[in-house]
Amino acid sequence: MDFYLTALLQGLCFSAIALGIYISMKIFNIPDITTDGSYTLGGVVTAVLLTNHQPAYVILPAVMLAGAAAGALTGIIHTKLKINALLAGILVMTALYSVNLTILGRSNLPLINLPSLFTIVNLVGDPNQNTFWILAIFVVVITSLIGYLLKTDFGIAMRATGNSESMIRSLGVNTDRMKITGLALANALTALSGYLVAQFQGFADISMGIGIVIVGLGSVIIAETLINWFKLTSVWLSLVLVLTGAVIFQLVLAFTLSVGVDPKLLKIVTAGFVLVIVSLPRLSLLKSS
Repeated sequence: MDFYLTALLQGLCFSAIALGIYISMKIFNIPDITTDGSYTLGGVVTAVLLTNHQPAYVILPAVMLAGAAAGALTGIIHTKLKINALLAGILVMTALYSVNLTILGRSNLPLINLPSLFTIVNLVGDPNQNTFWILAIFVVVITSLIGYLLKTDFGIAMRATGNSESMIRSLGVNTDRMKITGLALANALTALSGYLVAQFQGFADISMGIGIVIVGLGSVIIAETLINWFKLTSVWLSLVLVLTGAVIFQLVLAFTLSVGVDPKLLKIVTAGFVLVIVSLPRLSLLKSS
């Protein structure tokens, strides 16, 4: 049972990264690999500021600004230097490894016995329930803000940039600026996941972001599969399904561990699970044809 409770809490921690991947991949159609670096950046900035006893109202904005700067840099390289978006993300992600190591000063920084978001805020007596409610509030607030943004004129222009860039450019919208803003927002959300996970697990590690993009991508693919099955068009329902996908992804991994699969094989299982989810819509189309 502990596996599933931890998976639920981790799924909530990863909700922000799932929303970030949703914005970059599904709204802008940009495969953004900056995610691996900006997620670690969020955890690293959180750990360093916590060990220096900075207040929460300083740490959270600092984390999101750091992630936004990383995403904006990828966007600038892609739009202004006309470099392929995938390569731009890889370049920034690679550079962020050195940046993160410099900020952290070592490969691993423990946060044991330091006050964290989950200890300074006490909503209920039970620690696990307290963590759940704090994460739930975070997720609701973030999702509400993103949902509201996507329904504004600016958000509609963002979505139009991904759907038909030439059309929205002909209407006078600066699509380069839209892409830079979108990638900055996506990576700010990714860094927010690093902020939550570092405090949840009690340490920040220089390698914590390796392969993390597959977690966000898997969550979004699960959501996309459900959206296509139910033929949904609502932005709000799409965001809710992205959050649901993040939790389902973690629950599947928890089930894998609970049935006795060697933890060393977890990455293989993760890749296999994402492959199955990606293949399901295509397999159903082949069967129907």
